[in-house]
Amino acid sequence: MSLPLDSSSITHGIQLAVAPVFLLTAVSGMIGAVAGRLARIIDRARTVEDRARESQEPEQLTRAYRELAQLRQRGRLANGCIALLTTCAFLIGLTIILLFLGETMGLNAARLAVGGFLAGVASFLLALVCFLAETVIATRLLDFHLLQTEQGPR
Repeated sequence: MSLPLDSSSITHGIQLAVAPVFLLTAVSGMIGAVAGRLARIIDRARTVEDRARESQEPEQLTRAYRELAQLRQRGRLANGCIALLTTCAFLIGLTIILLFLGETMGLNAARLAVGGFLAGVASFLLALVCFLAETVIATRLLDFHLLQTEQGPR
């Protein structure tokens, strides 16, 4: 099966397909940032767990369990954020393919491309909400530690 392809339709197809690539750049940067935060959450949880194993003080164990619960919640949000960002990247990639094939091969995939792009943007926005929620929890945890430091040991 031979398809006649002219250079102007290929050029236009590439131009259409390149526009969503900029969103992929933002997504990859976000994945890197969130993966770094997730690594820090895991490291902190391991430290808190080690301290809890060594401690016999009920008050210190209570604080450790409370912090571990918050770290678990932050980890879940970071994982959800990464899943949404990955979904976004997949949908944007699919959009790029549909735009290119639609332009170069005359396929009527415009509705699918628009739907994929909008779903990708929605995934990106939900990932931003997860990221915001995780940072708010992290800040509250920081405020809690600062408050304890200012009050001194009980």
